[in-house]
Amino acid sequence: MNSLYYGDNLDILRKHVKDESVDLIYLDPPFNSKRAYNVIFQDKTGLDSAAQIQAFEDSWTWTEETQKAFDEIMSGAYPAQLQNMMQAFREFMGINNLMAYLTMMAIRLVELHRVLKKTGSIYLHCDPTASHYLKILMDQIFGITLFNNEIIWKRSTAHSDFIQGAKHFGRLHDILLYYTKTDKYKWNQLYQPYDQTYIEKIYKYVDKDTGKRYTLDNIAGPGGAAKGNPKYEIMGISRYWRFSKEKMQHLISEGRIVQQKPGNVPRYKRYLDEMPGNSLQDIWMDINPISSFAKERLGYPTQKPITLLERIIQTSSNEGDVVLDPFCGCGTAIAAAEKLNRNWIGIDVTHLAIALIKKRMADHFPDSKFEVIGEPKSVYDAEQLFKQSPFQFEAWAVSLLSGQPYKSKGGGDKGVDGLLFFKDGKSNYQKIIISVKGGAYQPKDVRELKAVLERDKAPMGIIIALKPPTKGMLSEAAAMGKWKIPGVDLEFPVMQIVTIKELFEGKKPDLPQWHETLKRANREIREKEKTLKLL
Repeated sequence: MNSLYYGDNLDILRKHVKDESVDLIYLDPPFNSKRAYNVIFQDKTGLDSAAQIQAFEDSWTWTEETQKAFDEIMSGAYPAQLQNMMQAFREFMGINNLMAYLTMMAIRLVELHRVLKKTGSIYLHCDPTASHYLKILMDQIFGITLFNNEIIWKRSTAHSDFIQGAKHFGRLHDILLYYTKTDKYKWNQLYQPYDQTYIEKIYKYVDKDTGKRYTLDNIAGPGGAAKGNPKYEIMGISRYWRFSKEKMQHLISEGRIVQQKPGNVPRYKRYLDEMPGNSLQDIWMDINPISSFAKERLGYPTQKPITLLERIIQTSSNEGDVVLDPFCGCGTAIAAAEKLNRNWIGIDVTHLAIALIKKRMADHFPDSKFEVIGEPKSVYDAEQLFKQSPFQFEAWAVSLLSGQPYKSKGGGDKGVDGLLFFKDGKSNYQKIIISVKGGAYQPKDVRELKAVLERDKAPMGIIIALKPPTKGMLSEAAAMGKWKIPGVDLEFPVMQIVTIKELFEGKKPDLPQWHETLKRANREIREKEKTLKLL
């Protein structure tokens, strides 16, 4: 079954992914750009909201954990060439953020090499910030001779960096480092359509009967007799030919051999519509980045277009193969794998990403079946998550109501942990404020949330709590009464308290139908479904 894991991909790979069990790996790790990336949610109008939450901070620092990873590489059963290179890196650059990043990547790339099948391929998506260092790492782990391509993807349109004071050429591309496990790897040749200039130059003739474009190709046998080509005379010309005499006569009868005038060497009429196009090269300029108006845009930082992942998956895997994305973010590789009838494994370290992927898959493929591993399945699990990371606990708890997480790591929520939107009877959007309590809470917390509702002009509030409320808290909530929706004869409690246990049991707060705060992904059709529709 397809699997979506919450957790550190190093731990997940070691505990759950078997040796040589994966056909294709695509990874788009943080680039060490020292930027903080935020998810931009829909607001009540469906446009981008000013309310954002930090998805991840793309800045690696040297910590005790990094030192442990480096020590493991240097003292463990790792390739000697990798150990030598890591030591050289450290001597060259010292202990800094880049060295921390390379250490983090090295220990994970070793695991990815382990899980990749002998016929498998790996594509590492990066930018010029660290691509040259990452290539050296991959050369040591996968082997210099198993480097296939540095693919350049033009991810952006022209920049006016000079106007902003920059003194460099516009930075428009990302890099994909493409390696294989062995020299016996899967490869499906893909093609690109010819551009119009090429067509008009090469396929410059038009058939009078069919209106189809064609070119005239050389049919002389290269290498002559030494290459086994037959020699005979046709149309008054004696040469070594590419085709046997019988084949040549057949082509002449079909009108495929053309002599433009007596004495000219005959040529083969090749139609444009018979050709697949240009074989795909290592500079990709035909896949547009996701613009602010793109239908597939989900608001997740660094989201890649699904056509980019489809190209990689179609080239280096077959139907039924297993695709792994260990930094799966908003799940583009997963969605592409599902669409192309591949099995998949996705891993991410944030519950925000897991919630987004679950919703995306439900929107794309309503009948999709997959297992989510690492999310709390019990109150005990939820308690453990709260102890590990209150921030991740809050994001997960809000996702149980399909809400929008509100604050970034480090605070700044002003009493709001999540939001829900709904439309009242007069077609105005109203918001519900969610507060998450993982530890102890008191009646004053209920009163404080009521003050937040008044401040933010929100008619309703919900407290999601690990621990059950006291009678005093329930009394405080009940005393706040009910709110009548303008324009309709419906009313709902101003304040509600729901526990994690109740949510696990299927009990939901009494709420109006709300507006989705995570952007809806387009419905996708799997390739096998397209085939069935044509039958």
